[in-house]
Amino acid sequence: MIQKVLRGCCARLAALPRRTITAARPRARRTAHPLETRPMSLTVFNGLPAHVLFVHFVIVLVPLSALALVVCALWPEGARRLGVVLPVLALLTLLSVPVTTHAGEWLEDHVGSDPLIRRHAELGDGLLPWAGGLFVLALAVWWTAGRRGSGRMRPSGSAAWTASVPVRVVAAVLALVVAAGSVVEVYRIGDSGAKAAWHDGFSRTAVHHGDDD
Repeated sequence: MIQKVLRGCCARLAALPRRTITAARPRARRTAHPLETRPMSLTVFNGLPAHVLFVHFVIVLVPLSALALVVCALWPEGARRLGVVLPVLALLTLLSVPVTTHAGEWLEDHVGSDPLIRRHAELGDGLLPWAGGLFVLALAVWWTAGRRGSGRMRPSGSAAWTASVPVRVVAAVLALVVAAGSVVEVYRIGDSGAKAAWHDGFSRTAVHHGDDD
């Protein structure tokens, strides 16, 4: 009895139309080039490392903010004329530093290990406190100049005027120290970056090309 049932099931299965099952071919994964990404990002711009572009903003903004801070700290009328431009400029400087260092860290991970590159990265990490000092002092100088210009801090006598002199002197000294320190730090970073990029990238003797006379 069981054999008859099995034979009947086998006959029915044999009568069913057969379907050919083919395994889908896996799609070939495309290996992207390390620099092949979006046209513009915080690490790559137009197919090139964005760090080499962002450093130009830092090189311009830090000395410019330092100069504006010193002028406004020594010349309150200049701070009133610049107005909110001073703290906004310092804020842009502050924001440009971590963006540049982030792009630099990405670039460091995509080039060979080198002591000069590591030295450049270490110096770059030390610029943020200087940029923060520029912003804080710029904000303080702008706020003080605005209050003094509106009359709320205008001295009513010689005692009040004498009391305001030490504040201006301290602000001017701090501005000079932070401005000088930030500019020197930018120079050190740029010098180390140039050495890391070009220390073995050129010939010390002139290269003669075949088409030279």
